[in-house]
Amino acid sequence: MDRKKVLIITHTQDNTSVEKVIDFINKSGGEAIRFNVDRYPVDYDLTTLFADNKWQVLLSDKTNTYGLHDVAAVWYRRSFNLGSGLKEILSTEYLGPTIREVQHTLFGMMEGLPCFQMEKYSVYRRMESKEGQLKTAAKQGVKIPATCISNSPARVKSFFEQHKPVVAKMQSSFAVYKGEEEHVVFTNEITDEHLQELSSLQYCPMTFQQKLNKKLELRVTIVGDKIFAFSIDSQRVANAQIDWRKEGASMVNEWKPFDLPKSIEKKLLACMDEFKLNYGAIDLILTPDDEYYFLEVNAAGEYFWLDELCNYEISKQIAAVLLGNANRRE
Repeated sequence: MDRKKVLIITHTQDNTSVEKVIDFINKSGGEAIRFNVDRYPVDYDLTTLFADNKWQVLLSDKTNTYGLHDVAAVWYRRSFNLGSGLKEILSTEYLGPTIREVQHTLFGMMEGLPCFQMEKYSVYRRMESKEGQLKTAAKQGVKIPATCISNSPARVKSFFEQHKPVVAKMQSSFAVYKGEEEHVVFTNEITDEHLQELSSLQYCPMTFQQKLNKKLELRVTIVGDKIFAFSIDSQRVANAQIDWRKEGASMVNEWKPFDLPKSIEKKLLACMDEFKLNYGAIDLILTPDDEYYFLEVNAAGEYFWLDELCNYEISKQIAAVLLGNANRRE
């Protein structure tokens, strides 16, 4: 019997989670094809052919050619630095248009593959709507913080006065560059002083939410219908109280397995059904009153440090879903 082929879209600098999944795929009798897209198109050829009423999709590197038209599944893990090698080859006026063609070719190929995907590129784009996420969570009975998404200084000021304390966050991964230095924009608390600068909001909308008291912060990773929940006491470290990611590296060993109530698990699975996601990293807040609040779901969220805490069961479950050996949302 032919081995099931799984195409993994990633990049050369991805973390060890990819190799763990590849190992589980191979041990389960499958074949993993790793496509490092930061080396495409310089070191890879990607070709789609239609002839004699038959489609072929061929991926070639310096030594091997892989048929992608008959892959059993795709794991779209990451597409960081797609086309990065072109910067040293093309002049500036051609670089932008060429990279756009590279993007359209790659994502068009993926969208056209007639197989299970975790997830399709179009699904990731849909999941960028944080507003849609919050509405789905609320619809399924999961509590969400009081929220205002706006570029109106007047409406945000009114929201602040009604719901303070309030935190502000961006809807996308956001960084400001000063020279060569990257400054990541984290979630921050809004103060009365910030209100004096509120007029600039007119030009860049933001998300504002009521600041919740935190007993614990939870990262709930769902793969198929299997749930992996972990908690951290972010209030123990001052710089992590608003956004634990500010001290993510220093507190990486403080995460602990957590037992979610069955009622919350059921609601989160219902959210995943409506999202049509097979993988999601969900951020929750547990308040001192033992109330659970949904913040967001990342359809490609990291999990590698949590995987180590559960003997790599997350990677094992990802491999099982990709090979069709565990329940999927088709």
